[in-house]
Amino acid sequence: MAEAERIIGTPDTPDAAGDGQREPDAERAGTAPGEAGGGAGARPAGRRRIAVLFAVAVCAYLLDLVSKMIVVARLEHHEPIEIVGDWLRLEAIRNAGAAFGFGEAFTVIFTVIAAAVIVVIARLARKLYSLPWAVALGLLLGGALGNLTDRIFRSPGVFEGAVVDFIAPKHFAVFNLADSAIVCGGILIVLLSFRGLDPDGTVHRD
Repeated sequence: MAEAERIIGTPDTPDAAGDGQREPDAERAGTAPGEAGGGAGARPAGRRRIAVLFAVAVCAYLLDLVSKMIVVARLEHHEPIEIVGDWLRLEAIRNAGAAFGFGEAFTVIFTVIAAAVIVVIARLARKLYSLPWAVALGLLLGGALGNLTDRIFRSPGVFEGAVVDFIAPKHFAVFNLADSAIVCGGILIVLLSFRGLDPDGTVHRD
């Protein structure tokens, strides 16, 4: 967790190297004067990013939760529904492993990891000044919360619950909307990292 906070960095801390290789992106530049002067100019921008993060997380979480409720009520113990022939079906299964059915023997460990991810994102949100990073972290947070809810409240027991999966492409693992949110958030983070954009809004020019 400490390492993750080190990578995120603090927006109020100037570049330690002092070599001018990091500079604010265009979006953050509008608030930089207030931030540099210790004023309130940066705080509203930071709060807006936090609002975006949690709005995305809530949307991802609710979509996942509602979809699983419908699947359990209407699809579980029934024949799969073909969406695109046998290439894409809706098929309700219970997954005790991680995303896409990996590691079913480590349910408790995956529960702890999901909880840790949520805590880290919540702690680092106060240092967030990049809108794309807010969206990416919101997707991760919403997806982690969605699957963690299953781990806690579904059978066979607390912290050992099986996740409801239902999206079944041909020749691929069955997954759910929470898994999709996590994967999309992860891909976005990789792309932002390649571009050199940090969560605090600065851009690396190597």
